[in-house]
Amino acid sequence: MNVIIGTPVHRQGTHVLDKFLANQQQIQRNYPSSELVLATNEDDLHEELKRLLKSHGLSGETILYQTVKPEYARSKIWNIVCGREAIRKHVLSQTDAEYLLFLDADMTFDPAVINIMEQKIQNRDAVFSGYPMRYYGVGLAGCGCVMLRRSVLERLRFHCFEFKNGEVVFEDNVLEMDLFGLGGRVKRGFFVSITHYTEEAEGQHIEPQPLSLYRKIVNNNLIRYVLIRLSIAARYNIPWHVKALLNKLPVSKKSPKR
Repeated sequence: MNVIIGTPVHRQGTHVLDKFLANQQQIQRNYPSSELVLATNEDDLHEELKRLLKSHGLSGETILYQTVKPEYARSKIWNIVCGREAIRKHVLSQTDAEYLLFLDADMTFDPAVINIMEQKIQNRDAVFSGYPMRYYGVGLAGCGCVMLRRSVLERLRFHCFEFKNGEVVFEDNVLEMDLFGLGGRVKRGFFVSITHYTEEAEGQHIEPQPLSLYRKIVNNNLIRYVLIRLSIAARYNIPWHVKALLNKLPVSKKSPKR
């Protein structure tokens, strides 16, 4: 297998799991040398996911992992972080795949997503494709659609920061910071058609499009690195709060504001 698609799955996020798995069937037909690895920390869901992989005729497997976090931690982000880390370790220890492509279970993607991301990652270590957030704005550096080269997977781990004041620096922010620290070659853009679903199964869609000057500036690797480092020092997620403030303005569901 050349590409592993990795997806943490939790009961709370299974509202469009059938859509996601049907989409994975399309993706695997389009790119046969790929496998889907689903990771969960819930025993009953683990068994259910095994059955669903088989019933959908998908090549892949499921991982059951434990969530490890500080005693004071309250954020659910730790479930996702530990899931991503379990998938990273699985890819490195159990496969020879050159790439790990994280795709979130509450989204559907262009069936050619692997081909598109593989083309974009040439001469790079990581490629992020932007997608609509569930209720406002877009994310351009989230782990909902990111491809990572094996050589960089060997040099990082997935982790996050949660402070006793309740502030959290998410795993995708920390991934950005770590990639910069490693000298990783990173590309960001809107490369893939993606639909992101809310809990009510309402979808927000985005098509491939060029980056505006504004997004090129605010997503500059150095600027992002500095903001994330400052967030950790200040125990306050600066990029997240700035994004929330900027996106209080209404955003079209069909064409998220660039």
